[in-house]
Amino acid sequence: MKLNTRIRALLNRQIPITGFDPWVFYRNLKGAPAYFSDWRRYRQLKPPPTFCLRLRNAYPVLTDRNASAGLANGHYFHPDLWAARMIFQRRPVEHLDIGSRIDGFVAHLLTFMPVTIVDIRPLVSNIQGLTVIQDDATTLSKIKSSSVHSLSSLHVAEHFGLGRYSDPIDPEACFRFMESLQRVLAPGGRLYFSVPIGRERVEFNAHRVFDPNTILGRFSGLQLASFSYVGDDGALYQDTNPSLMPKSNLACGLFEFTKVME
Repeated sequence: MKLNTRIRALLNRQIPITGFDPWVFYRNLKGAPAYFSDWRRYRQLKPPPTFCLRLRNAYPVLTDRNASAGLANGHYFHPDLWAARMIFQRRPVEHLDIGSRIDGFVAHLLTFMPVTIVDIRPLVSNIQGLTVIQDDATTLSKIKSSSVHSLSSLHVAEHFGLGRYSDPIDPEACFRFMESLQRVLAPGGRLYFSVPIGRERVEFNAHRVFDPNTILGRFSGLQLASFSYVGDDGALYQDTNPSLMPKSNLACGLFEFTKVME
């Protein structure tokens, strides 16, 4: 049974690179009869002329009928909300983020405070309160040491150096990035950091998965203020001890670090 599960997981990752996803095809095929039934029923009800059915305007969406109302769990939902709530409670004057989702976490923050983001890629934006710094995040060369009082990077470090985003291949890039985060964090400041955790490995070129102790060791210059995680089941487990969490395959560690006042 375990072997079958692993094979299915492997197929789920590998087959889409062919341009054909059999699971999506199956779900669409299953939803097609209801679509054509609804089409006939809509036409029989004689809608207004501007809303009449025309084949050239058809836009079949075949899988939403049995979908849930939305996604309120998992690796991206919980970390974004976790960090945004903690920052809201602390109410820093400004915040610096490296690489987190702009349409998720950064958008949450922009509802109550200005945010500066760092990305190696350009971003043209006229969003009020959003400042963009184009820089290499592994070095953060444009950010002064010990200058940032509120800092975040959610689900980012695991990608560095794998070439997925046209960045140079570098097995040490993620660790140089962690060193840069420690360098720029101000004494007494807070760093909100998340990465996949579990059995340590690289799933090239998607991401790395870290052992929690690897993260703690690499941030030895900081003090762990709190730890939470999203388990393999997609649920959030708050304020736990990383050494006590169960063995996981692909969980998500949520680390809050602080730099001790000098």
